[in-house]
Amino acid sequence: MLTLIPLIPLLPLVGFTINILVGKRLRGTSAILAIAALGMSFVISVLLFVRVLSDPTPMTVSLYSWIPTGSFDISMGFLVDRLTAVYLLVVTGVGTLIHIYSIGYMHGDSRYSRFFAYLNLFAAMMLILVLADNYIVMFLGWEGVGLCSYLLIGFWFERPFDKGTTNDAARKAFVVNRIGDFGFLIGVFLIWTTVGSVHFATIEAATSNGAFV
Repeated sequence: MLTLIPLIPLLPLVGFTINILVGKRLRGTSAILAIAALGMSFVISVLLFVRVLSDPTPMTVSLYSWIPTGSFDISMGFLVDRLTAVYLLVVTGVGTLIHIYSIGYMHGDSRYSRFFAYLNLFAAMMLILVLADNYIVMFLGWEGVGLCSYLLIGFWFERPFDKGTTNDAARKAFVVNRIGDFGFLIGVFLIWTTVGSVHFATIEAATSNGAFV
């Protein structure tokens, strides 16, 4: 079961990569590819949810050491507990339905495959955010979601609306997200200086034994 966890964000990332590179050649098949990628993530999420129901013990997968700099050693890792399992169902389940709805919504658009590539990337970044086992990986997912929001809000950048253009709206969303980034990074820095780690398990252990209360 542990080996399946990294596949949850990886599958939509693969769908994004294929669609962004050769999506125009695939035409209508690009939507099927995007839906299949996220749909398989949903199936794996259901399996993990059933596993968590029977055994709520958190599952952790450490893929590799991402930032090995002295005491600040950050690994690219994923954590699945009861809360994560629920959000995985929400992101993959609702996300798959949105992908299906978009087939008709985007019908006839000249950038059909690119839209589904962005949707897959958005889902992948949100899954990384949900699965992260430390605040730095969570921040990576957070930044990815912000980038995808910018890309999707400004997708029809040439179209005007009542108070400007979709490009203007995308830029405003991007700026607001950067304000959130600043607060996020301050919080991560304070946690690290207090606990000496940004990994959830270490922080939880420190708080449960009253190490810095």
